[in-house]
Amino acid sequence: MSAAPALAVEGLHRSFGGIHALDGVSLAVADGERRAIIGPNGAGKTTLFNVLTGEIPPSSGTVRLEGTDVTGLATSDLARRGLARMYQRNELFEPLTARENVALALAAAKGPYRLSRARTSAESAEADVYLERVGLAGRETARARGLSHGERRQLELAIALAQSPRVLLLDEPTAGMSPAETASISRLIGELDRSLTILIVEHDMDVVFRLADRITVLHEGRPIAEGTPAEVRGDRLVNDVYLGKALEA
Repeated sequence: MSAAPALAVEGLHRSFGGIHALDGVSLAVADGERRAIIGPNGAGKTTLFNVLTGEIPPSSGTVRLEGTDVTGLATSDLARRGLARMYQRNELFEPLTARENVALALAAAKGPYRLSRARTSAESAEADVYLERVGLAGRETARARGLSHGERRQLELAIALAQSPRVLLLDEPTAGMSPAETASISRLIGELDRSLTILIVEHDMDVVFRLADRITVLHEGRPIAEGTPAEVRGDRLVNDVYLGKALEA
């Protein structure tokens, strides 16, 4: 029998009043896979991520993490089970240094933690490893509020990785970045170990086609296509509803 997918959803629905943000979404993401979720604004991508990370419950359907039903679990429970998310909006402790931000994530991943600015040398050393991993060596003592936009995104990636996830959701990781910053963070994501399964929502199609093994296309809350980048690029319906306009933009 084959191993269970790292992440699987079946028949996922989420309604807000009369609006069906998710309308029967099913997908299975293999262990170590890089899966992109694309589609026009309002397609349901952010709602899907919010359901997967426990921020909102589904109206119906199931979510399984490594074969275990985790539907409706709280974000903190899912994090302990190995699911992490890098948000589109900055989620940093602005007055703290880069090192302190990562050290907090490390401490939280190990259990109950009293918020304190005191750090052990071991925590600091471990935090520095993650900062170096995302290209922030030398910026350990810089306060989060003083980092550039690109550096802030790198720090958020370090914080997500510090939680030791097995499944990582990346929500618009290149949003607002310059071409050079986009190239840098794309390279960092591409170099992450294949023991980590990644779902990525991203509007930059160059980034999507560079990173994704497979792509799922959402439109009006429903999957309309799934396949390799080459298959999705050649799909007529996908081009009609989204891809042609996205590439042109």
